[in-house]
Amino acid sequence: MEKFLSVISDIVWGPPLLILLVGTGIYLTFRLSFLQFIELPHALKLAFSRNQDNSSKGDISHFQSLMTALAATIGTGNIAGVATAVVAGGPGAVFWMWITAVFGMATKYAEAILAVKYRITGENGQMSGGPMYYIERGLGWKWLAVCFAFLGSLAAFGIGSSVQSNSVASSVQASFGVNPWITATVLTAITALVILGGIKSIGRAASVIVPFMAIFYVLGGLVIIFMHIDKVPATISLIFTDAFTGQAMAGGAIGTVIRYGVARGVFSNEAGMGSAPIAAAAAKTDHPGRQALVSMTGTFLDTIVVCSITGITLVMSGLYTDKKLEGAALTTEAFSQMLPGPGGWIVTIGLIFFAYSTVLGWSYYGEKCFEYLFGNKSVVGYRIVYTGSVFLGAVANLGLVWSIADIFNGLMALPNLIGLLALSGVVVAETRHYRKHVKRTSPNNPSNRVGA
Repeated sequence: MEKFLSVISDIVWGPPLLILLVGTGIYLTFRLSFLQFIELPHALKLAFSRNQDNSSKGDISHFQSLMTALAATIGTGNIAGVATAVVAGGPGAVFWMWITAVFGMATKYAEAILAVKYRITGENGQMSGGPMYYIERGLGWKWLAVCFAFLGSLAAFGIGSSVQSNSVASSVQASFGVNPWITATVLTAITALVILGGIKSIGRAASVIVPFMAIFYVLGGLVIIFMHIDKVPATISLIFTDAFTGQAMAGGAIGTVIRYGVARGVFSNEAGMGSAPIAAAAAKTDHPGRQALVSMTGTFLDTIVVCSITGITLVMSGLYTDKKLEGAALTTEAFSQMLPGPGGWIVTIGLIFFAYSTVLGWSYYGEKCFEYLFGNKSVVGYRIVYTGSVFLGAVANLGLVWSIADIFNGLMALPNLIGLLALSGVVVAETRHYRKHVKRTSPNNPSNRVGA
């Protein structure tokens, strides 16, 4: 069964889906006149400004919405996924992860602007939005919206809870010798405390956990890079040259380099998957365009910043040629070698927080998909079952779950990408309207002006 599901997963995540994911980003980049390059400084300022919008409709602030999305995206993919890409695709895979992120920023922007535009106020007075809502309300394709919600609610149990809790339990056992049953109990308890309180509780927790874990991991990686600054030029050169030659691979398989770089890049930042816009829809904002810019920075922070730290350190260490090491173990060994003593701890602690934050973020995604299908009364039951899956994941053998999670996660993207392409005209129109809105509401504040 594992072999069969692995084959299905390879088909789902094959060239057609990867081309569609990146192609959608390229198409939107041109339709939006390279907005992600022009607006990134302004978007980062909006995301991290102390003056968050608290008066507009929504459940959480711009910053909390971004942190909730990052909680779900910054996960094991940033540590184990990057290692897999470099081992299977060579150093050049890091370059293609960057390219995927650059175009993925346009995709993430489009997802968020549609999520806010077509969101609704639910029975409980909270915002509900995401691909299922903009597909139904924007296109009138209820059947496709139901497909996305069904896949999303199931994917959350795999990629969101079970797989992540298993990674935490395995890491804690390997580093500290703690029995997985103890880890499962503690992890389930702290998960329940947060997610049973809903999006406001998740947003508050994410706004504390995500900045801490990202800064902790990035600073650790930067220490390694500056300690070996003499190797950086050669490392960057190798990443760029191998990206177009594939020399690090047997026979110079350039297609393999691109495939693994793109696949792991998408898996890491989730641009086009349809998950992050569910969090974006909950934000307090006066215009869809404002939250869309904030959401766009998530892809930049996840891949261009966090994944780059892992990728550069791995390539610099040279350990990616050791076929005995893979995944998180390879990243741990690379950090340990480049920074003897605390290096391995940086990865272990980072992995624990990355995985736990993903559990929180995906609980909200799955809950909203389930609510769309079965109504608000089903939410409490979903939260309880989701919390239980965290415990089971930590103590179970998850070979099958990994494959099933990959399949559902990949299939989620299809209805979302169809919706994005079909509604791209709305994205462009909303962007133009936002620019006029900014000029009209704050004509004398240059820091708030959006580029032409």
